[in-house]
Amino acid sequence: MLAKTAGVKHLVVLVNKMDDPTVNWDEARYNECKDKILPYLKKLGFNPAKDLTFLPCSGITGQGLREQIDESICPWYRGAAFIPFIDNLPSLNRIVDGPFIMPIVDKYKDMGTVVMGKVESGECRKGSNLVIMPNRTPVTVDQLLSDDDEVNQVVPGENVKIKLKGVEEEDVSPGFVLCDATNPIRTGKVFDAQVVILEHKSIICAGYSAVMHIHCAAEEVTVKALICLVDKKTGDKSRTRPRFVKQDQVAIMRIECAGVICLEVFRLFPQMGRFTLRDENKTIAIGKVLKVVE
Repeated sequence: MLAKTAGVKHLVVLVNKMDDPTVNWDEARYNECKDKILPYLKKLGFNPAKDLTFLPCSGITGQGLREQIDESICPWYRGAAFIPFIDNLPSLNRIVDGPFIMPIVDKYKDMGTVVMGKVESGECRKGSNLVIMPNRTPVTVDQLLSDDDEVNQVVPGENVKIKLKGVEEEDVSPGFVLCDATNPIRTGKVFDAQVVILEHKSIICAGYSAVMHIHCAAEEVTVKALICLVDKKTGDKSRTRPRFVKQDQVAIMRIECAGVICLEVFRLFPQMGRFTLRDENKTIAIGKVLKVVE
């Protein structure tokens, strides 16, 4: 569920321990494991035809991991082994030429302020002038570290540490975003979102509050209004405003945050526009930002 929310496009399910004496590479047992988990994965939105693959393997003997399984052991599966299979998946579409954006996961003091995170868009070099949103603090890049080695520039997809000049460590919080000074990330407090309720015992109506996790930020939010329900199969929107939503329903709702946060509309920039709602340590819903209202 969290993989889907984090934007994982392809899911590969390894059915392990096929070498166990009670199984002995039995196709019926493999299909049983597959049939038990498939309905849940479909409910989350994975499509078995395109973005979901099941592979049998044995971790202890290494069968089906790097090389194809011996035909003498498993005559019924002649597909690719796991590592070659994931190597051949289509590559991700990373935005290299866009404005620089890096949500901050963590920070610490080390002869300056060091922030850590994953570059989501654009590139930056030593000496670049950036800003930290939502506080609009201007900063200068003093040093770039990738895998603890100093580098001259960083690109999307890398997990990096960046030493900054012009900001104190206590003025940065996880969930802030380091971004391009001329084209910073959007900030907002009220937004409209499409939300799928995954598991929640009671109903959800206006005034309901939960904790929203969006990129690296965790923020207390309140449902301001329910706008409409969305039919899961057809995508049609209801004419009337619902009074409440419950488990397995999809709704468009207006959400208000306790403070101003960095976010972006999902269709423009998915990494900064998807979120989960959690309540009492359970993930109750996943959603995407449709429009930033204020």
